[in-house]
Amino acid sequence: MEMSKSLFITGTGTDVGKTYVAGLFLKKLREAGLQAAYYKAAMSGNEVGTDNRPIPEDALYVKHISGVEQSLKTMCPYVYQAAVSPHLASRLEGNPVRMETVKRGYAWLAERYGYITVEGSGGIACPISFDGELIWMEDVIKALSPVCLIVADAGLGTINAVTLTAEYMKNHGIEAAGIVLNRFRPGDVMEEDNKRMCEYITHLPVLACVPEGCTDLPMKTKDVLSLYRGQEK
Repeated sequence: MEMSKSLFITGTGTDVGKTYVAGLFLKKLREAGLQAAYYKAAMSGNEVGTDNRPIPEDALYVKHISGVEQSLKTMCPYVYQAAVSPHLASRLEGNPVRMETVKRGYAWLAERYGYITVEGSGGIACPISFDGELIWMEDVIKALSPVCLIVADAGLGTINAVTLTAEYMKNHGIEAAGIVLNRFRPGDVMEEDNKRMCEYITHLPVLACVPEGCTDLPMKTKDVLSLYRGQEK
């Protein structure tokens, strides 16, 4: 197999639709007949299963909407119950994130899948570990993927949220490939203007506008594939 390629999906904050968009990307890759995998370093805010262990709900959702057959246990090395930032959830539950474990899980996938869609936790400035090993979201991005996609809610506040996220990434040496606006209402005056202003201010393209309930990513397969890159070692 050729070197695995990846795309990191971050967002302007929590609940903007990162997992949903990641699932649509996975579905597009799977339908193209490609070996595609999903990975997320840490998930918090999960229900506990019958075995008293948290269920990786984001991973379950991605499997459901994408149809990938990847096993849940390979999708996320750290799964927490507490609905707080990963650094605090890991402290409360006594299981701090270790970068070596995150990289090892990713490397296992990279040996078996051609395309890996990596999803971040929360927004771009999310702390992942603050006990023992200090890990920020940007550290995870730089360790796993050379390029990042920004997911934002298309509604009120989008211009500010996208601008701040893009500026943070630029100042911290993270390459952004573009923006995906989620819950987009075509023809809505404000949201159409949000799209135009986000592109003007950040100089990044809005690659897709995803309407509420959309089941297929509104992008051509070749354009999706062009976003994934191999990590130089």
